[in-house]
Amino acid sequence: MKPLKKLLLDNEKLVHSRMQKVESHVQRQMDNWIQNTVLLIDCDVPFKYKRQKMYQSLKGARVDLIYYPDTEQVAGFDFEVMNVIKINRS
Repeated sequence: MKPLKKLLLDNEKLVHSRMQKVESHVQRQMDNWIQNTVLLIDCDVPFKYKRQKMYQSLKGARVDLIYYPDTEQVAGFDFEVMNVIKINRS
């Protein structure tokens, strides 16, 4: 992966957040991938990313995130989501 500064400069939609506390972390099987959904304290929008294996729960942990906003359509309604490019424990 590119260095953080270059990554953020190349794509103006990307956002870098540090030391965010995880309120909820859900992992579920989708085909050959594990879909992860993270909710952060004081943020109502879900952060989503995929992994190939299950990961330890991030609930209560502090994380650094690189993500971009997007919308998903569910049952005819548009919902705002954040697609995570990179997530690390702080």
